[in-house]
Amino acid sequence: MVVGNGTYYGAFSSGSRSSRVVCALSKAQLQDGYVSYPWEKKMREVLPIPNSSSFLSLLILPMALDRAGSRYNCVEDTLARANAWILSSQESGVPIAFLNVQTEALLTKISGETASSTVNSGSLADLPNLANASLYGFEDYHGVDIGVVKAVRVWYTAAAGEMPVEIILEEGDARLGFAISRTQEGFIYVSSVVENDVERQAPSTRSGLRDLYREAKRASKLLVISRVSGQKVLPWMVSTSGAVRCFDTVSLSQKLSLHRHALRPILLHVLMWDGMSDGAPTQPGREPCPLPLPLPSPEFAELPRQNSYACVEQRVQTEGDPGVMHERDTAGDASFRFHNFSLPSNWV
Repeated sequence: MVVGNGTYYGAFSSGSRSSRVVCALSKAQLQDGYVSYPWEKKMREVLPIPNSSSFLSLLILPMALDRAGSRYNCVEDTLARANAWILSSQESGVPIAFLNVQTEALLTKISGETASSTVNSGSLADLPNLANASLYGFEDYHGVDIGVVKAVRVWYTAAAGEMPVEIILEEGDARLGFAISRTQEGFIYVSSVVENDVERQAPSTRSGLRDLYREAKRASKLLVISRVSGQKVLPWMVSTSGAVRCFDTVSLSQKLSLHRHALRPILLHVLMWDGMSDGAPTQPGREPCPLPLPLPSPEFAELPRQNSYACVEQRVQTEGDPGVMHERDTAGDASFRFHNFSLPSNWV
């Protein structure tokens, strides 16, 4: 087509280009891909505690209303338990801060009347009722009735981080010089320290643990032990019977005593609290140093990271009384029984 006006042809050409650009823009797609990331290096160098997170959590199962586990309290009741556990822990002096809470689905097999009532309630009209239900079900491809139990996981963290405390053992150390106990919520803490060790300082005094205990006491806080040799020793689950699954003080005392006999250093981590003084615990003959404390000895860098869900035995033979067997004070499901030990039993 011949156009006599050149200006008109230029406008027509510009309009065509603009249309093509707009069309190309509408069809343009962003491309994604994968990029490698040095996870091991970052987890070793960036995290406050190498290869371990500072996020802590407790999984709370709904309270069972019968032994068969066919009926449970509602989700609101489980949330109330999570809220009470956090507030009670803080009230007792455990320096933790709340982060978040979420529901968590756990699969289980169901049968009988429970299966009939839950599997058949699959209509849209029943969905609002499932929001607060702790158990609902469905039928899989093989005709098996599957139940979904809704637990609650509460996330929390140390109020001001975790502090490493290295206890160096020496020949002639008769004991470590501190006692441990456990709160109702399942936290293990230093309940007492040796004070009259003027002639020969106890390892707890040399390491600064005694000064940390005193400072915690002045701040109305508990000196909570969060890790032993890198392994978390915090409560991690509440069973359907309402018992808190946690670590027992007898096994921990025995392990610490074995460290003393073997003259192997002990690396503890304790929970810090807001408002803690800017100076680390002072030791006789040493000037106070700024927080955080010096890093542990190199031999702790290669410590194996153990799972905090460690299996525990039912009975243990305690040191100092070879002929007496004491039951563990671990709380958990029906296979575990709760026992309170007097304070002298927990000295190490």
